[in-house]
Amino acid sequence: MSVRRLAKEQPASFAFSKATMKEAEWWIAKYPAERKQSAVIPILWLVQKQEGWVSEPAIRAIAELLGMPTIRVLEVATFYTMFQLSPVGSKALVQVCGTTPCMLRGAGDLIQVCKDKIGPKQALSADGKLFWEEVECLGACCNAPMAAINDYYFEDLTAETLSQIIDDFAAGKSPKPGSYIGRVASEPEGGPMTLTDPSLYDGSAAKKIKVLPNSQPRKEPA
Repeated sequence: MSVRRLAKEQPASFAFSKATMKEAEWWIAKYPAERKQSAVIPILWLVQKQEGWVSEPAIRAIAELLGMPTIRVLEVATFYTMFQLSPVGSKALVQVCGTTPCMLRGAGDLIQVCKDKIGPKQALSADGKLFWEEVECLGACCNAPMAAINDYYFEDLTAETLSQIIDDFAAGKSPKPGSYIGRVASEPEGGPMTLTDPSLYDGSAAKKIKVLPNSQPRKEPA
């Protein structure tokens, strides 16, 4: 596991927005008063949604809100890779899967696109709009290669399609997530190959079964 540290440059302070605090209080209320520290993960996530990343002042604010040592919140934030510990792009956080299935299907080309358009690995673009990093398996191996961008998966990508997606995000657009070859969910490329006859699963075959008038249910032996 790689070492995860807080960014060298930190903001002077952090404040919960009204919306974030309202949601944080909702999460805290889900637990007994003496167990409110259990809300640390969802509140870290709320802070990240507000700021784009988790700063040191934010960690201190969460610790104060939950009545727990700051180091405990820091331990959680540095353990889970879903929490960004340095500023990310204001328009898009691009996470390219580099695990074996994606790499065999062309993830290397996607990574090169990110390097060309954004910068070196785990880099923030010069204009601050884009950030990218290589991550481990995101669980969409059937639709490799793929990338998670902000809150959504973009699948069955090529260098060309990812390049256009990045350009669209940089321009303030909202590219459509999902498969870029028209695949539905995780079906085989080209469409489903099994259960292609609806009568196998729509119940129509069951309607043709005749039950004899005098037939009795089978009794199980005592």
